[in-house]
Amino acid sequence: MLNKFKQVQQEWGGQSAVIDHWLETRQQLIVEYCKLLSIQPNATQGIVSLPSSADMASFCGHLVDYISEGHFKIYDMVMDRWKATGFQTNQEIDTTYSKIILTTEPLLEFTDTYADNSNLEETNVIEDLSKVGEILELRFEVEDALIQMIAESLAVPPGA
Repeated sequence: MLNKFKQVQQEWGGQSAVIDHWLETRQQLIVEYCKLLSIQPNATQGIVSLPSSADMASFCGHLVDYISEGHFKIYDMVMDRWKATGFQTNQEIDTTYSKIILTTEPLLEFTDTYADNSNLEETNVIEDLSKVGEILELRFEVEDALIQMIAESLAVPPGA
């Protein structure tokens, strides 16, 4: 996940303040996720140490912020910038955005389950974190496709 992020950051960073902000927010989320994954099993006792309450709450908070900011700020900023240049959305962009939306519900379900940390002992947090990682990777991949469309559309104004 981090290696892919670095590639995306090198490719698209610096082209737009919107994209830069989006990537910075994503980087913070990835760092928090990696902190949670650094949990090591206690081999001598055959148990797995769970994330700390503070780390889990922080990650869940940032995950909700990332999702919310994407849906209610980043996408609006992009659309405003597009409209200002005469650009209008198309089927490819709408389809890509729809794929991002599909990842939202399972991520929010994770935060509903773990944000208050009362369920850490009762659930399979390690398995759920793994699933969240897979969903995040998919979301980031689709967001990267959207970033490419954004960058390409802003580089060539409509009618040019």
